[in-house]
Amino acid sequence: MTSATSQQTIGPFWHGLADEDWCDLTRFGGDTGERRPLILTGRIVDGNGALVTDACIETWQTSPPASDTFPGWGRCATNAEGTFRIRTLIPDDHPAQAPHITVLVHARGLLKPLLTRAYFANHPMNERDPVLQSIDPARRPTLLAHPVGEARWQFDIRLQGENETVFFEV
Repeated sequence: MTSATSQQTIGPFWHGLADEDWCDLTRFGGDTGERRPLILTGRIVDGNGALVTDACIETWQTSPPASDTFPGWGRCATNAEGTFRIRTLIPDDHPAQAPHITVLVHARGLLKPLLTRAYFANHPMNERDPVLQSIDPARRPTLLAHPVGEARWQFDIRLQGENETVFFEV
């Protein structure tokens, strides 16, 4: 009989974070054709502004739809600078919501992941997105990724304190 092991808060896939392919949602060819690739990077800090160097970022998106060439989700670890980098595809416009990427943060001290969304700053659909509009206007900027180059967006996450990123109930 095997002995009991400690609880793992992010499941049995932590070892996969060493494989950088998991950070690339286009690794199966999803960036071919008319879809444009997107690099989402960011930095995670705690309530004291200290870098979180051992977190796991998981991203999900409903568009483009998951397929054989695009899994729709990926994971990556933060590095020694507390940063992460995910290569994906630009989400499609949707009549009922602004394009966004769902982001889950798994980190030590968290029994459950923190869920947030990365919207794209200055996208015209942001003004009509019911979830984004339900957030206090003073806190909405914490949900906005900002362009930092061609097809590169920056989305920083603060876990606590002043300018804490808005997190949603899971």
